[in-house]
Amino acid sequence: MTPPARVQAGIELIEATDAAPNAPADAVANSWFRARRFIGAGDRRAIADRHWAMLRNEARLAWALRRARAPITPRTRMLAQLLSEGLAADAVAGLFSGARHGPAPLSGGEREALRTLAALPADDALPDTVRFGIPAWLLPRLAARFGDALAAEMAAMDAPAPTDLRANLLKATRDQARAALAAEGIEAEPTRFSPWGLRVEGRRPVTATAAFRDGLVEIQDEGSQLIALIADARPGMRVVDFCAGAAGKTLALAATMRNRGRLVACDVSAPRLDAAVKRLRRAGVGNVERRLLEPGGKWTKRAAAGFDRVLVDAPCTGTGTWRRNPDARTRIREADLADLVTKQATILDRASRLVKPGGTLVYATCSVLAEENEGQVTAFRARNPSFGIVPLADAWAAVAPGAPPCEGPFLSLTPARHGTDGFFAAVLRRSGAPVQSGAA
Repeated sequence: MTPPARVQAGIELIEATDAAPNAPADAVANSWFRARRFIGAGDRRAIADRHWAMLRNEARLAWALRRARAPITPRTRMLAQLLSEGLAADAVAGLFSGARHGPAPLSGGEREALRTLAALPADDALPDTVRFGIPAWLLPRLAARFGDALAAEMAAMDAPAPTDLRANLLKATRDQARAALAAEGIEAEPTRFSPWGLRVEGRRPVTATAAFRDGLVEIQDEGSQLIALIADARPGMRVVDFCAGAAGKTLALAATMRNRGRLVACDVSAPRLDAAVKRLRRAGVGNVERRLLEPGGKWTKRAAAGFDRVLVDAPCTGTGTWRRNPDARTRIREADLADLVTKQATILDRASRLVKPGGTLVYATCSVLAEENEGQVTAFRARNPSFGIVPLADAWAAVAPGAPPCEGPFLSLTPARHGTDGFFAAVLRRSGAPVQSGAA
């Protein structure tokens, strides 16, 4: 594709994203590219990289256009983005020449907008909501969470995330998985904290490798791996992944259990559970039972106090995943947070009933907000005093050598400090004498 054709494709992709305001941008982009299989890999990468940059820059692009008194449209946003990439105004205008497959020539108003945008002085006094690209209601929460590190954390969330992989211990050690990837031209380095993790910098076709197709590796952020790690699911145990989704953490739990014991993957979505089947089969997992949690269902009552480990990877705002989902930061509303906090409490109470005396409950989110994390744990313990906090240092010592990645009682990961997505996890033990489990 020519440079103008890439620009036109970028405009069309922004239009498609705008037309689906309630759909995740990555889902829109995947669908858009699937419908255009004629776009080659290099062009696809260039278009996608610019698209994600525009989503990360959305607040700043809109701010610049408002200063220029220009309308905010996909085309004018593209003008502002191209200028932010360092192109001169004449070069930008040249991309809108009406060439074949390129964008139509600039209108008079768009030319004026381009001239004004190019002449704007640098604005070093951007409001924090614009500089960080977040809603005003969210700023004080993030400022309280990060303090003096706020700017660094927001900058880290603006950076593209690496590709993290988890070696599937049911089929290979980490070194064996790394060697298999290297044999196919993909270099990976061991992750800093996860004993199973491998990190690939940049965008590489991992899913096209034999190592992936044969189940030696799964794509999973290092922080997500650490949540499965501290769950400490062992062979022969009875374990529940209560909000399993497409089974990313279920796969990791099955590996630590060495396929021995009973592992139940629960979710309220049948399509998500159905989508897990292919992943489970590829990974060689044979001890997983999928269970749909339907309104009014009796399974949690029948299975009460029957499990050694229960993992609750709760639905949340996803504020820790902005590196991968930059559109989410402008999509979230304060009412969404309030709804999620209520839902999390309900799920946590329901899942906790499955934990046997002496067993552990792991509550996790991919959020960095206190209401969804520490606040949720505090409220849960007030309602359920039989659960006590297992300090992270103790939980870590049971599963890995050395010091844990975080100080304090909980696993609390951030992009700037740990190089992972933002994750939270608390390990809670139910009081009472442990009951010995046998393999299911």
